Order: sequence, then C-alpha cells, then structure tokens
Amino acid sequence: MIHPLLLSFKVALTATVLVILAGTALGYLLATRRFRGKELLDVLLTLPLIMPPTVTGYYLIVLFGRRGVLGGPLYDLTGYTLMFSWHGAVLASFIVSLPLMIRTSRVAMESVDETLVDTATLMGYSRWEIFRRVLLPLSRRGLIAGAILSFARALGEFGATLMVAGNIPGSTDTMPISIYSHVAMGEWSKANTMVLVFTAFSAIFLYAALHITRRRA
Repeated sequence: MIHPLLLSFKVALTATVLVILAGTALGYLLATRRFRGKELLDVLLTLPLIMPPTVTGYYLIVLFGRRGVLGGPLYDLTGYTLMFSWHGAVLASFIVSLPLMIRTSRVAMESVDETLVDTATLMGYSRWEIFRRVLLPLSRRGLIAGAILSFARALGEFGATLMVAGNIPGSTDTMPISIYSHVAMGEWSKANTMVLVFTAFSAIFLYAALHITRRRA
C-alpha cells in the first residue's frame, strides 16, 4: 500500500506544479487578451474536464504513444516514451486537472478591478509588472483554490492514467489503480484499507490547504 500511496502523491504533486505554471499563464491569457480563436481555444482547453477520462487517455495515446503524432518522432530520436511509466501518469493527471486551474485563475483575474490595472498602465508598468504586482496578489485566493482543486483531481485520476501509464505493479500502480485491482480480484479487505487511508490523506491535505487559504485571505 505504501508504494501506490507515495506514487500517487508524487504524480499529483508533479502534475500540480506543472498545472499551476501552465494554468496560471493560460488563465491570464484568456482573462486579459482578445484574439481570434479565443473561444475555440477555451473550448479545447476545457474539453478534458467534461470528456470521459478514457477518451482523454485515448487522445494522449494518439499524440504521445510510440507511434503517436508527437511521441513517435521523440521515440525514434531518443528511444524514450511516456507510455507505461510514471511520467505518463503525470501527463494524464496534468491534462485532466489543467482545466480546473485555468478556469479558476481566469475567473480570479477577471474579478480584479480594471481601474487598478488601468492605473498601473498609466504609471508605466509593463505587462509583466502588472501581472506580478497587481493581478497575482489580488487573485491569489482563486489561484490557491485552483491549485487545491487541481491537486485533488490529479490525486484521484484513474481512467486516463490507466490508458496511458497502464497498471504495472511497483511502477505505475497509483492508489486509485491499485484499489481497482484489489476490487477486481475480490480482495475487499485490502481495498477497504487503501480506500480509508487514501480518504484520510486526501481529507488532511484539503483541510490544511483550506486553512492556509483562509489565513492568506
């Protein structure tokens, strides 16, 4: 049980770091810029949130598999593939949790008073300075909430991870996949123990994160 638990946290933490960086940047782009195709980009970025995880996993295989659009050339050049590795689990968790960070960061930045942004512009602040000194501090609660939701989503990811990383004992068997395996084999006592432990860790993390959010509010 220890390996699946540690692997789940390793995958979720790694994916969340990537999600925070990419989701905040994309949320900023959608919140502050007007460009052709913006609505289409928004739809494409939100799709993993509403599609079945197995469908998302299928698309990831098409893109990053050994013969995939992107994964094929990478494998031919380096011999490396994301498939059936914990890196593949990170990729799956990143993709399915990214929309949560994008939407929360976008809403948070759109809620910032435009007068403050206009004032900063008149004072000669660059776009980067406005982002760093105005938007980020004033939207921090939304960003923290997005990070929490993204971590929780990545921690519980199952379908896309199973499609991309597989179920390799001691390698890619995250906690949700391990629980599924024990249930499939009728090992209910092991499944029950893992479910309780997983629930407890998830609850402790969420409580701590929410406590931090309230302190920083």
